[in-house]
Amino acid sequence: MNIKLITIGKTDNKNLQSLIEDYVKRLSHYIKFEFDIVPDIKNTKHLSESQQKEKEGDLLLSKTQNSDVLILLDENGKQTDSVAFAKYLQKHMNSGIKTLVFVIGGPYGFSDALYKRANGKLSLSKMTFSHQMVRLFFIEQLYRGFTILKNEPYHHR
Repeated sequence: MNIKLITIGKTDNKNLQSLIEDYVKRLSHYIKFEFDIVPDIKNTKHLSESQQKEKEGDLLLSKTQNSDVLILLDENGKQTDSVAFAKYLQKHMNSGIKTLVFVIGGPYGFSDALYKRANGKLSLSKMTFSHQMVRLFFIEQLYRGFTILKNEPYHHR
């Protein structure tokens, strides 16, 4: 199985980017992982929130295949702890799917088209985090999930 994370806009904080790169490198020991960054939409001041969500949604969907299992990282998604998330990853690996795709949306969330296409929703927290920090938190949780599955000590440090 491959795992792909699709996001809108680059990470402009060098410290966050460095940490993200560190966890992406660590993840490569466990699974094929792709971090796909869709460029920010230009001239958004002339767009309504719904128009911006639609444009972002089209761009995000263009990065997926029909066979992908698509999970939205959404504030209204299911919350889980790290051990349960590791089991969630294992369940998907056992199911024989080729690619598990997670998506972090733009500042206004997801388009209706993305919600309709999605196979599920996960929430990292009831708190609100910047989209750039969510990238780091999620990639770290992926790494943590694989260390849990391999019974490695990282989870309990």
